Amino acid sequence: MTQPPRLTDRDTLLRNRARALRSDAPALFLQEEAVLEVKERLIGVNRTFTSPALVTGFPDLWQNAFPQAAIVTDDAVLALEPGAHDLVIHAMTLHWADDLVGQLVQCRRALRPDGLFLGLMFGGQTLHELRACLAQAETQITGGLSPRVAPMAEIRDLGGLLQRAGFALPVADSVQQCVSYQSPLHLMRDLRAMGEGNALHFRRRTLASKALFQAASSLYCANFPAADDRIEATFEIVVLTGWAPDASQPQALRPGSATGRLADALNTQELPTGDKAGPKNG
Repeated sequence: MTQPPRLTDRDTLLRNRARALRSDAPALFLQEEAVLEVKERLIGVNRTFTSPALVTGFPDLWQNAFPQAAIVTDDAVLALEPGAHDLVIHAMTLHWADDLVGQLVQCRRALRPDGLFLGLMFGGQTLHELRACLAQAETQITGGLSPRVAPMAEIRDLGGLLQRAGFALPVADSVQQCVSYQSPLHLMRDLRAMGEGNALHFRRRTLASKALFQAASSLYCANFPAADDRIEATFEIVVLTGWAPDASQPQALRPGSATGRLADALNTQELPTGDKAGPKNG
């Protein structure tokens, strides 16, 4: 079986998270926002879950929010027992997964029939301002590019990945947070305090030049200003929702099984192909 290409330097990712938690002021506000998003969506489901599991890189924060959940680290092989849970939450780590579909498949297998999966991750609009400015500045200075921000999936592709993983009723939607910072440097410091610094496997291991960040900062301030001489940064949280298949779930009708006519529903007259249908008289 072909192994997926390696995206993440796992040791570096774990060090980044540990350093963020050791900080006097960890910037976990997006994790906290994700917690609120999950709670709001679970209220909408209107079901009592008795055996939840939670996959996270920040176990204390999520355990406090969901004290009944079994906490699992986001390793390549998840410590989830097949069919043991009625709810699995993959909390803000999927954007670092080498094998995104593999993570989804493992979560589906851990669910009982008609169990719910919620996966939250950073989406493709996240830090688009910073990525564009770093790329332009590096191209101008060095004539090339190096990986500095993790590639993030676009929402239009993620619903299909849920289907590939075997989920029923798959939905992918997103919530955007626009955050203002005093400068691009303050944004990059905040990323370190989030534990979201560069942990790409193929990142350049030498220190970037001061000129690169000065050029990127100038481009950022010129192209993405916010009020009061600040800059704006976008974070997109994609929420993946899917259900473990079960016979009780709504099923698509078989082709040709409809009992009503579309023309009647639209209040139009059905005519042969080529003619135009118009509203019924009376």
